Amino acid sequence: MKKNMGTADKIIRISIAFIIAILYYMDIISGTLAIILLLIAGIFILTSAVGVCPIYSLFGISTRKNKNIKGSQEF
Repeated sequence: MKKNMGTADKIIRISIAFIIAILYYMDIISGTLAIILLLIAGIFILTSAVGVCPIYSLFGISTRKNKNIKGSQEF
């Protein structure tokens, strides 16, 4: 799969996952809401580590900067 996540996107996702984890361990969130948010946090961590967001792929979105050398094209 082609990477489609930029650095800022990864940092935001990891930060959100970290905040969710803190809220869970401080017992601010619990029950079904906690389970759902922890699953989302896990997905955020996984997609950030891999650099690919499946939802972005479906819609053709990319937050990653193109690092092609001037004059070259990616095919």
